[in-house]
Amino acid sequence: MAEREFGRASAKKLQSRLADLMAATRLDDVKIGYPYPLKGDRDGQFALRLSGGHSLVFEAADDPVPETTEGAIDWREVTSIRIEFIGDYHD
Repeated sequence: MAEREFGRASAKKLQSRLADLMAATRLDDVKIGYPYPLKGDRDGQFALRLSGGHSLVFEAADDPVPETTEGAIDWREVTSIRIEFIGDYHD
């Protein structure tokens, strides 16, 4: 299904990124896919690059979400995530 929806290259990278996330104990462990924070209406979410403009977008699912003293999400302490979107969030 992912291959039909996003193409072969993105589907393969999606499988790899999901495996990376499952194996990680924290976001700092994930280097491949260049995790980066999002802004605007996706503030508080992170994305991992796939292929062809597609990304895997996720957010912290901890309850409560750990925060730094400045009130930002403390991604070093996040233990679970929720996948919010797979695709090109710019569309």
